[in-house]
Amino acid sequence: MELSEEGLAAFFSTAFPLLDERQRRLVAAAMVGVLGRGGQARVAEAAGMSRNTLIVGVRELAGGAGPSERVRRPGGGRKQAIELDPGLLVALDGLVEPESRGDPMSPLRWTAKSTRTLAKELKRLGHQASADLVDRLLHYMGYSLQANAKVTEGAQHPDRDRQFRYINAQAGEHLGAGEPVISVDCKKKELIGDYANGGAEWEPEGEPTRVGTHDFPDPEMPKAIPYGVYDIGGNEGWVNVGDDHDTPAFAVASIARWWERMGRARYPNATRLMITADAGGSNSYRSRMFKAELAALAATIGLIITVCHMPPGTSKWNKIEHRLFSFISMNWRGKPLTTYRTVVELIAATTTTTGLRVEADLDEGYYPTGQKISDQHFNTLPVDHHDWHGDWNYTIRPP
Repeated sequence: MELSEEGLAAFFSTAFPLLDERQRRLVAAAMVGVLGRGGQARVAEAAGMSRNTLIVGVRELAGGAGPSERVRRPGGGRKQAIELDPGLLVALDGLVEPESRGDPMSPLRWTAKSTRTLAKELKRLGHQASADLVDRLLHYMGYSLQANAKVTEGAQHPDRDRQFRYINAQAGEHLGAGEPVISVDCKKKELIGDYANGGAEWEPEGEPTRVGTHDFPDPEMPKAIPYGVYDIGGNEGWVNVGDDHDTPAFAVASIARWWERMGRARYPNATRLMITADAGGSNSYRSRMFKAELAALAATIGLIITVCHMPPGTSKWNKIEHRLFSFISMNWRGKPLTTYRTVVELIAATTTTTGLRVEADLDEGYYPTGQKISDQHFNTLPVDHHDWHGDWNYTIRPP
C-alpha cells in the first residue's frame, strides 16, 4: 500500500483525538498489518507511539479483539523493566520471532527457546533481564513457552520450521479475510464401560466410584473414536464421536458435520476453508482417500479447501491438542466413560475461562477400512499442489 509518511502522520493526528487509549492502540496495530514489512517502525514514528505498545496491540488483534468498555489491557500499563529499558520488549520480540513456529500477526504462535537462553541473549545485546522477567514478558506479548522435551520428537525434518512459517502465513491470510481456519485430529480412542479413568473428582469420603480392576476391552462394545475440529478464529470445538473405524472417510465426515452444525452459521459468507492437520493417521498427507473425500466435500459445500499438514513428528504442536483436547481430558478426568452418550455429554460440557464452546454428537455411520482409489480416479481430482512442499500443502477446488 502506497502511503507517504506525511499521509500517515496526518491520519493519526486526525483520528487519535477521537479515540480512547485502547482504540488508538488497535487502530495503530491494524495499520501495521496493512503496511506489511517495515510497518511497525513507520507507524511508531508517524503515530508517536512506543513499539512496545504496537507489539501488544498486534497481539490483541491477532487474539480476536472486539468491542470492549475497557480502555487499558488487563494487567496493562507501564511495566517497570520496560519503562527503564524501552528497547527490551522490541529486542525480545526480535529474538523470539525467527525461532517461532508462527507469524507475529498470527494467533498460531509459540516459542521453543528457553527463558534462560533468551535472558542470556538479551544480556549479550546490552539488556538486563532475568529468566523470570523474560517469562512474564513472553506471556505479556501472547507467547506460550514449550518445554524443550516437547519440541524434540525424534528425527526432525529439515523443512520443519519453514513449514510452520508457511502454515501460519496461510492461516493469517485466511483469518485476515474472515475465512474459517480449523485444526483437526483424532483424539485417543476411549474404552466404553466400567473402566477406570485417570484423575480424581470430589466425592463423599470413602465412597469412590466403583470400576473394574482390569481394562480388558469388551468385544461387544467398540472403543469411542472422538474426531475433533477446532475453529481457531471462533474458539469453538466440534467432536464427532464414532464407534466404527478412524478412516479418511470418517475424518472428512467429521469436518462435514462441523460445517453443517457450526461452521456454516458462523461463516455465512465464506468462500474458502483452511484445514491444518497432522502428517499421519486418517488425515495423512499420503492418503489418496483423504484427498478424494475432501474433493467430494468441496463439491458439496462449495468451498475452496486448502490443507496444510504439520511436518512429520510434530503432532503435539497441532493447535487442537492444546486448545480443545487437553480441556476435554481435564473435564472428564476421574469419571468412568460408561456409555457413548456419557462421552458425548462430557465433551459438550467442556468450557474454559477464555470462552471455549464445544459441541459433540454420536456418529453411528459405517466406515470400513481398506478402501482404495484407482490411479485413474485420483488423477481426475481437482487438487492443486502448492509450490512449497506440494505433498504437505494443497488446495482442492469445487467444480
